[in-house]
Amino acid sequence: MSTPLTSWLQKYRKWWIPVLLVTLIKLFSMYPLWVERYYSTGFYPLMATVLRFMLGWLPFSLGDIFYGLVVCWLIKVCYRFTADLFRKRINMDYLRRKASRGLRLGLWVYIIFNILWGLNYNRPGIAQQLNLQMGKYTTEDLQKVNGILLAKTNDYRAVLTAKQFSDLDHTALFNGVAGAYAAAGLQWPFLHYRAVSIKPSFWGWLGNYTGFLGYYNPFSGEAQVNTTLPKFLLPFTGCHEVGHQLGYARENEANFAAYLTAARSPDTLFRYSAYLDLFLYANRNLYAADSASANQFRKALSPLVRQDLETWRRFNLRHRNPFEPLVRWVYGLYLRSNQQPSGLLSYDEVTAFIIAWYRKYGSI
Repeated sequence: MSTPLTSWLQKYRKWWIPVLLVTLIKLFSMYPLWVERYYSTGFYPLMATVLRFMLGWLPFSLGDIFYGLVVCWLIKVCYRFTADLFRKRINMDYLRRKASRGLRLGLWVYIIFNILWGLNYNRPGIAQQLNLQMGKYTTEDLQKVNGILLAKTNDYRAVLTAKQFSDLDHTALFNGVAGAYAAAGLQWPFLHYRAVSIKPSFWGWLGNYTGFLGYYNPFSGEAQVNTTLPKFLLPFTGCHEVGHQLGYARENEANFAAYLTAARSPDTLFRYSAYLDLFLYANRNLYAADSASANQFRKALSPLVRQDLETWRRFNLRHRNPFEPLVRWVYGLYLRSNQQPSGLLSYDEVTAFIIAWYRKYGSI
């Protein structure tokens, strides 16, 4: 026999299930220790490993194909809406139905995204795992770290050869990233990386115009690297994206995971890539506090390092376009909506981790 409650549930079945799930996700995400214990170090590693095992063997990125299909679908939706607009088929009932479908779809995307990866934004993270004392730092701290990173960047670049750059093809890059995490996992088990799934991006050419070096696809579990970039950027980028795969959703944490792995790789190019990236982040932080001091450190970069940075600058100039600021603005909104109030500057916040690490161990 039907009751008022069962009748209501039946009538609104398309709504109450996703709304209930979104509510539960929101409530769960308010307790970071629960997220860390039951999701980030419980359910997520098992689920993500299975996903990588299922798709990692493919020589291409299934996630990139999925993104392409989504874009095609969105174009089709926009075309149909425009056609209906010109044919005067749009009324309030039409708009209500479309808005209802769009909102339900958005709810389900949010649910799937969080179950597959997004809840990691709410974990305490790698600082807690390493017992790092995170806190405010001074200009003197920034100057000290800039000096150390400058020296290491210059030293590693001095011993690199042209052959080491030319030998870094896709296979060497991805094997090097996997090897760096395998070595790091022996010291820090939470960085143990099983079922490798790192691939070149189909959309690297597009990434050049939008400013993306790499990205993680939470729906397929694949890490994509834009392999059309200057090669000295690739090792740190690859290690960063694997950091995302391992559940470090925030950009500063993925950067720090990349440092822990790439800086300890036996491959000199990996170490150079890591210390150059970290120097640039730390130097930008110092510039905000003491621009004169930051400029002095930057001028002390070796001619070879400055040559690499000039190569990167020219690469960016060749791909400059009026749409990149809009893309970066949208991406900044995404970051701010996911526990990263600094937006794109969240990447630079790895400097706080580096300083905390230096304070604890006396080295970088």
